[in-house]
Amino acid sequence: MSTLILKAPAKVNYLLDVLRRRPDGYHDLRMVMQRIDLCDEITLSLTSAAGISVSCGKQGVPDGPGNIAWKAARAMLDLAVTDQGVRISISKRIPVAAGLGGGSSDAATVLMGMNQLLGLQLSDQQLMDIGVTLGADVPFFIFKKTALAEGIGEQLRAMPDMPSVWVLLINPGIHVSTGWVYKNLLLTNTRELIKLPVSYTSLSDVCSIFSNDLESVTIPSYPVIAEIKAAMVDCGASGAMMSGSGSTVFALFEQQQLAEAARQEIVGQQNWFSTVVATL
Repeated sequence: MSTLILKAPAKVNYLLDVLRRRPDGYHDLRMVMQRIDLCDEITLSLTSAAGISVSCGKQGVPDGPGNIAWKAARAMLDLAVTDQGVRISISKRIPVAAGLGGGSSDAATVLMGMNQLLGLQLSDQQLMDIGVTLGADVPFFIFKKTALAEGIGEQLRAMPDMPSVWVLLINPGIHVSTGWVYKNLLLTNTRELIKLPVSYTSLSDVCSIFSNDLESVTIPSYPVIAEIKAAMVDCGASGAMMSGSGSTVFALFEQQQLAEAARQEIVGQQNWFSTVVATL
């Protein structure tokens, strides 16, 4: 087999606590991360000639070594000690710089796909160890479970089973730099951390843990995020929050029809990205 076509799912954060700034410049976090059925499509093709090519054709996504998927492929080819190369084609469906983890998921998918194509037989843990050198969220997508993520995001534990729900996503077309958000975050939060339930039997159990410290930076600069959150709740969402560093806002619904009706009501004639997807 020399070609694979793979799905790279997005994620939302049900919880994002920023605990402290680390000496290395990163932050210690506590997150609950959930994969959703909004996916980029990645085609990997081994080539007889050495080298890596990445094509995406999406504004804001580099095609060369600046792409995290390129770096993932380079790591795997180096491990394989091979003269082969790889051609990577990415069909982007996940908005860029939107708090949905699209780049990290693409990189994780390339790691897993290259592992298969090159016959390296690395374990998921070995792939996760490589992934964290590329980006803090990369290991989560290799973990493939709803997870409690700690450290910079690389310390993962499976969460208890959560109900499958419908997720409304709305992105008002604002690109938010994660680096800018963390640079402007004031770590004055001394509140007690939310105690996580031991089980999640209902949608309200899931929404009870909703919290995102990064909203304190992004919303004052982009108040439309708060407006979208409020509109989602007004349209019947059980809970609504910004995902990651933004600017995507998501809301949970028990019924697909209600989520779709809310999408149409809120977006109207706005040229915003919006979709309704299921949790994975």
